Amino acid sequence: MTQDFPTAFAVDWQAAPATVIAAVAAHAERVETPIPTGKPSASMVWLCWPGPDGVPPLVLVHGGWGSWTHWIKTVPAMALRSTVLACDLPGLGASGGIGRPDDIGPIAEALARGIDELVGPAGRYDIAGFSFGGIAAAHAAAQHGERCRSFTAVGAAGFGALHYIVGGIQVPDPRLPDAEIDAVHRSNLKILMLADESAIDPLAVHIHRDNISRGRLRSRRISVSSGLVEALPRIRARIGGIWGSRDITGNGVAIIEQRRDIFRGYQPDTPFDIIEDAGHWVMYEAAEAFNATLARHLEQHASADLA
Repeated sequence: MTQDFPTAFAVDWQAAPATVIAAVAAHAERVETPIPTGKPSASMVWLCWPGPDGVPPLVLVHGGWGSWTHWIKTVPAMALRSTVLACDLPGLGASGGIGRPDDIGPIAEALARGIDELVGPAGRYDIAGFSFGGIAAAHAAAQHGERCRSFTAVGAAGFGALHYIVGGIQVPDPRLPDAEIDAVHRSNLKILMLADESAIDPLAVHIHRDNISRGRLRSRRISVSSGLVEALPRIRARIGGIWGSRDITGNGVAIIEQRRDIFRGYQPDTPFDIIEDAGHWVMYEAAEAFNATLARHLEQHASADLA
């Protein structure tokens, strides 16, 4: 596996999956922030990669049953332009639990408070949210008003009736041999996350398996809600979207374009890109195109901010 996109630090993408993840994480500082509605000792884990001064940091929010590793190919590229703050949402990854909330409120509150601690109570930032994380990011952006400079939805959930519920996902029996467990995860990745089977490499399988094994938050009922759409009228930030054209949760380009039209109903000049031949996990499957697109969106938002 080779990657041609520029990065802030070198990564040997052909190394063993655990080595790749450790190499990216080694450039970050690990920070914990409280989970307001969790147990007294519960904390939310962040990895913070330093970037150039004078640019608002970029907050990256992963999807359901995920962790910061959903952004493994985004972090080294985005750290060229700004500090990158990637969280593990409550109940996922290395973060503490938050129970079983009925809506995005407690999760978004933990995210917003974590951002307050990391960027300061008056600091500005950009935020991108993937899938389920798009709902949490939208609500944090709404809560922070003009402190949030831009919100980018990436294959985001929270569109109510426009969300396509994917069937066929299997839960592997933990008693199976490793190779058979990996085969189930490969099948699930093909069904939900990645459009091209050649993109289902050892790193993708390792990330997916590890994230599923650590997940405690059942996010589907929040994902199929209208949580993102409901937050949009309250967002004062610039907004934008990036989807893969073959994102199964998008249910076809025509339905993805309906999401674009919802965004442009609030901001007519909203940048909204659909990356050809990429699936739901667009920033992994089409990393070079995604990184260039996100960087262009952020530059457009910065220019608008200065106008």
